[in-house]
Amino acid sequence: MNLERKPNLELEYTLLLSSVGSLLERARREVFIQVNGVLLETYWEIGKKIVQYEQQSKEKGGYGTKLFETLVKDLREKYGRGFSRSNIIYMRLLYLKYPKSQTLSDRLSWSHYVELLMVENDVERSFYEKECLKEHWSVRELKRQKGSALFERSALSKNKQEILTLSKKGHLIERVEDAIKDPYILEFFRKIFPTN
Repeated sequence: MNLERKPNLELEYTLLLSSVGSLLERARREVFIQVNGVLLETYWEIGKKIVQYEQQSKEKGGYGTKLFETLVKDLREKYGRGFSRSNIIYMRLLYLKYPKSQTLSDRLSWSHYVELLMVENDVERSFYEKECLKEHWSVRELKRQKGSALFERSALSKNKQEILTLSKKGHLIERVEDAIKDPYILEFFRKIFPTN
């Protein structure tokens, strides 16, 4: 009889361990999302304060200004590590590129946003941000997809598909202008043929 009970105890223990593990994983995810949300909100607010200071003091927000060097030095002295010149610049840029803090997703980390802020074009940045959220990309995957020019390839394939559809309907000559008006295609052509 003892032999029959032992496998049941092992199974019950395995189930206990699994359920405790699930609770811990869920708690970790929730804590990450909450902490990440506070961190992004704080960095956004810091960016806002910097921009407001620049506007009031009429100091230009160029990256070579002494403001960033002084701010980094003073923040490090008072609050310790974690404040680099580039981080401060990205905080400022976060506010400029996302004027409403509600548009930031707490499912993306600060490292995701730093990578996204490196994309100058707003349409392209939005494309990568949406893909990150939809596909649950890590920062490494985001870098890889940017490096593989996913945005440009998507724009080209979208344009090719539209042209194929129009040509099958016999509207190719009449409607090429419409296909070229697509914002992804226009942006792609701007990258290839920049106007100075």
